[in-house]
Amino acid sequence: MNKFKDLKVYQKALKFTKLVRQTIRTFPKEEIFGLTSQFSRAADSIVLNIAEGAGNSSKKEFARFLDYSIRSGFECIGCLDIALENDYVKESIYQKLHNDVNEIIAMLDGLQKSLNH
Repeated sequence: MNKFKDLKVYQKALKFTKLVRQTIRTFPKEEIFGLTSQFSRAADSIVLNIAEGAGNSSKKEFARFLDYSIRSGFECIGCLDIALENDYVKESIYQKLHNDVNEIIAMLDGLQKSLNH
């Protein structure tokens, strides 16, 4: 699966990392080593695990890495919830990012299921 860059979920996840970076720039400076860093790494992990998993020769291994991407997506949801609770993001930005990551998770789940069958 060396054509991972052609996957719509990869492209959407890559755009999500950009939106996350734009959003965390507005977080308080005291969060730079906390939530800001964690959110950025979780978003990046979605993309990086798709790429790493695609480098495996077996579908089973690729599916395992997609599971890691899904977990990172849920981690992003946790980061969003913390950001909203602490008034680091507006409700509209929260909703946009939340919807985006939920769509990415659903796409990853579908891809994973197709590999397992």
